[in-house]
Formats: sequence, structure tokens, C-alpha cells
Amino acid sequence: MKRLQKELQALLKDPPHGVKVDAQSIYKNLSEWIVDLDGAPGTLFEGEKFQLGFKFGSRYPFDSPQVMFIGENIPLHPHVYSNGHICLSILTDDWSPALSVQSVCLSIVSMLSSCKEKKRPPDDSFYVKTCSKNPKKTRWWYHDDTV
Repeated sequence: MKRLQKELQALLKDPPHGVKVDAQSIYKNLSEWIVDLDGAPGTLFEGEKFQLGFKFGSRYPFDSPQVMFIGENIPLHPHVYSNGHICLSILTDDWSPALSVQSVCLSIVSMLSSCKEKKRPPDDSFYVKTCSKNPKKTRWWYHDDTV
């Protein structure tokens, strides 16, 4: 919990451009955060607003948080499913305790910023029908490093 409190203080004090913690959501429960993301200027998502839901288990930072898009606006992106699940290696296989909420948010903004075409993953409808509600229970196959 000390690690989460430290990360929260840092994000509230000096958030990266386009990233804002919904402080009211955290007052209810420190292990569940809502983070507002703005689409980066000059990208396909410029001017759009998104929300990420973070859920931290008792083993954070040794285990990655559960992270997914929530709310009305789920970005159309080849690595983002219509239920908000995100196919990004640092959220599972490449997680490291050295990573933080800030670095995860910046990675997701970067992933969105590098998008060349707004579209869902090819297996979106099948995945959404058959997946667990927890994206961490998915065995992701990473087909590429660019989109």
C-alpha cells in the first residue's frame, strides 16, 4: 500500500501531459483507480478522452495490476478489444516491479499514438464472447511490436 500511496502522490502532484488520476475514485478504495487519458495531439486520437481502470492486487508491484479501458469511449485500436481489454505485453508477460502506473499510462498513450488505422482486433467478437472478465487471465499472443 505504501508503494501505491507514493505513486498516487506523484501522479497527483506532477502528472504527465494527458494523464489525470480521478482522485475521488481512489478515496473510496486505494486498490482501484480510475485514470483519465487524453488522446495525444497530432494522432488519430487527438481530442478524444478515455478512462482506464486499474485494480491492484495484494502482491503489487510484484504482480501487474489489472488494467483495462472503461466507460463509454473504448478506443478503436488493433490492440484494444471492444470490452476494454488491452493486448500490451507490459501488462502481463513483460511486467516488472520497476514499472509504475505512470509508465503503464505512458505506454498506453504511446500505443494509441502509434496507431495508423482505427479498427478492432480481427478476433474481437470471438474474444469478447469467450474471455474472462479479468484480462490478466488471458494468454495473449503478441503478433507484432508495431501498430
